Amino acid sequence: MRILHTMLRVGDLERSKSFYRDVMGMKVLREKEFPDGQYTLAFLGYGSEQDSAVIELTYNWGKDQYDLGNAYGHIAIGVDDVYAACDRIRSRGGKIVREPGPMKGGTTVLAFVEDPDGYKIELLQDRAVA
Repeated sequence: MRILHTMLRVGDLERSKSFYRDVMGMKVLREKEFPDGQYTLAFLGYGSEQDSAVIELTYNWGKDQYDLGNAYGHIAIGVDDVYAACDRIRSRGGKIVREPGPMKGGTTVLAFVEDPDGYKIELLQDRAVA
């Protein structure tokens, strides 16, 4: 068994695809509209769906906002250099909501980014580099 994808409901599919593609550096792997169900799915990731977990963006037509609730945590992405990744993301218009540095009470170097819908993305430095 393996994790296939994480689904996020988004209020503006083009805005979210642009963020994950242009700011976070993912590729759009596939996209399909479902007119009978009035929704569109877009799958994005750093590798193929056969080899890695990806993000599924679900746009329910006519729904432009969601209450994220208090149970959702974050998506985690491993990076070689958290500081450089934050500089890249910031230069592309991304919002850093927790600047890079060691985690509280630990040595793991991390940062947090927020996507256009308010979902948090944790950037974790590869321990081999740290």
